[in-house]
Amino acid sequence: MTPLLVLGFNVQPAIAVGTDLLYAAITKASGVWSHQRLKNIEWSIVKNLCLGSIPGSIVCVLAIQQLNISEALFEHIISVTLGAMLILTSFVIVFKDNVTHLFAAKANIEPSKAVIICIGAILGVLVTLSSVGAGAIGSAMLLILYPTLKTRKIVGTDIAHAVPLTAIAGLGHYQLGNIDFNLLLSLITGSIPAIYFGTRVGQRLPEKALKYIVATVLLLIGLKFST
Repeated sequence: MTPLLVLGFNVQPAIAVGTDLLYAAITKASGVWSHQRLKNIEWSIVKNLCLGSIPGSIVCVLAIQQLNISEALFEHIISVTLGAMLILTSFVIVFKDNVTHLFAAKANIEPSKAVIICIGAILGVLVTLSSVGAGAIGSAMLLILYPTLKTRKIVGTDIAHAVPLTAIAGLGHYQLGNIDFNLLLSLITGSIPAIYFGTRVGQRLPEKALKYIVATVLLLIGLKFST
């Protein structure tokens, strides 16, 4: 969503990130309710991730405020971070299964609470600066750390963590003046029919082909932001 807003509609990167974060928080909230009904959420993991990601997001916003970063430098930081996260996401989509297989041998080793909190903190900063990472990157990390956890629980847990993180990060951007509420309303309105259409199209495309198409698009966009 963020690169589409920046490259397709000439929205300022900071506005695109801030608006996309609140958009994600609102649209993912219904997903949490659905996954909770199906008992697909590991709340202990969500809690530990939030113990790192929410303070990480808050500290990131406070640092931006206190350091009095110029608008030009802030836009540059966001663009570079966004590009890096898009490139990383493209590789995660392609190689996620391979990486998960490498860590499967450690399936019986439960990651410590400190490790989960640290990963959450990193995600908190990166998501706040780019709005990217709460989905593909977060789920990939959970697959690596919990290779025996069922995919549906990985998805449910990742969405449950993404909602408070994107909400806090979005409110932080609101404090920075980076939210366009007219744009937010338009995105929410447009997403209702688009979700139905996208689901129908996605079901007809071969999964492998769809994976490589999405990864290639993200890689090319990420390279454009990084240069």
